[in-house]
Amino acid sequence: MATVISGSDARMRQRVGLLGGTFDPVHFGHLRSAVEVREQLQLDELRLIPSARPPHREVPGASAGQRLAMVRLAAGEGSGLQVDDCELRRERPSYTVDTLESLRAELGNDAALFMVLGWDAFCGLPGWHRWDELLRLAHIVVLQRPDYDLDVPEVLKDLLAARSVDDPARLAQASCGYILCLSQTPLAISATHIRGLIAKGASPRFLLPDAVLDYIETEGLYRP
Repeated sequence: MATVISGSDARMRQRVGLLGGTFDPVHFGHLRSAVEVREQLQLDELRLIPSARPPHREVPGASAGQRLAMVRLAAGEGSGLQVDDCELRRERPSYTVDTLESLRAELGNDAALFMVLGWDAFCGLPGWHRWDELLRLAHIVVLQRPDYDLDVPEVLKDLLAARSVDDPARLAQASCGYILCLSQTPLAISATHIRGLIAKGASPRFLLPDAVLDYIETEGLYRP
């Protein structure tokens, strides 16, 4: 169960956000979402967590080490973003519930964990490994894009009705267990589009950090 406290004790609770993904490659859409969540929820830190072998997605075009290097370049210094390679050090598929359990062991039961998901990923939760245990370990922050068109499965409608909150301040009252939907700055950027541009010899500049683009060019990534 979530640990619930109030008043000044709630403000003292460590608040850690988690944004996972293949980051193949990482781009400004990822980074802008991470910064906005960190600021809106007043997080102590937000960790970018590259996945090693995501069970729900195709095999990444870049290796785990290359994707980790790109995320580290993108986060840089002074962004308020950290990079966590915990999933890359795991010798099995990257199940989110395992990551949350390991972070709980690291940070303790009182810390508030905020798992950040896009709307499409949230709608696909019923297909995730042990998905019904996620709220036992963290809050879920759903990023609602203005162009989303996926219907919510019935089981998630019930979950939203029971666990969703409108006020981000409510999340400070517990270490896990709630769902919050946040709007975000619309940036129509996707890693698939970036890879496609590179494959046909077009420039993806200004869709991702220059340091990441330089790395892609040096490594010869995503070329046919």
